[in-house]
Amino acid sequence: MKLAGGCHCGAVRYEVEGEPYTHALCHCSDCRHHSGAPMVGWTMYPREALTITKGQPKLYESSENGRRHFCPDCGTGLFYSNAHALPGLIDIQSGTYDTPEEIPARIQIQIAERISWMERVHELPVFDRFPPT
Repeated sequence: MKLAGGCHCGAVRYEVEGEPYTHALCHCSDCRHHSGAPMVGWTMYPREALTITKGQPKLYESSENGRRHFCPDCGTGLFYSNAHALPGLIDIQSGTYDTPEEIPARIQIQIAERISWMERVHELPVFDRFPPT
C-alpha cells in the first residue's frame, strides 16, 4: 500500500509505502496539547517507509526523547519519533493522509489520560454538517 499526505497549506508533502504496524488513537495529554484536539490518530511505520516529497518539516523536542515534526508555515502536526522508546519507527498523524479512510483505526491508547467525556462521545447527537439554527 502506498499513501500520500501533507500539511494544511501544502508546503510539506510525504508518501509512505507498506502496511502500518498499527493505527492508534492516542488520548495522552501531550498529543492533546500539541494538536489542540481531544485525541490524535497515529499510524506507525518503519522510518525508511516514509519519504518527504515536498518541503521540510520543522522539528520540536516535545520531551526528553520525543520529537514532533510539523509544517513550519501552517503548523500542521505530521510525524512523531522517539529514538529511545520507538527506535527505527515513525508515527504519522493519520488525519494528514489524502485518503485517511484507507487505514481504519485499530486501537485506542493512553486512555488513562483520556478526557472523561470522550468515553461517551459516540452518544452525542450527530449532524452531516452543522445543527439547525
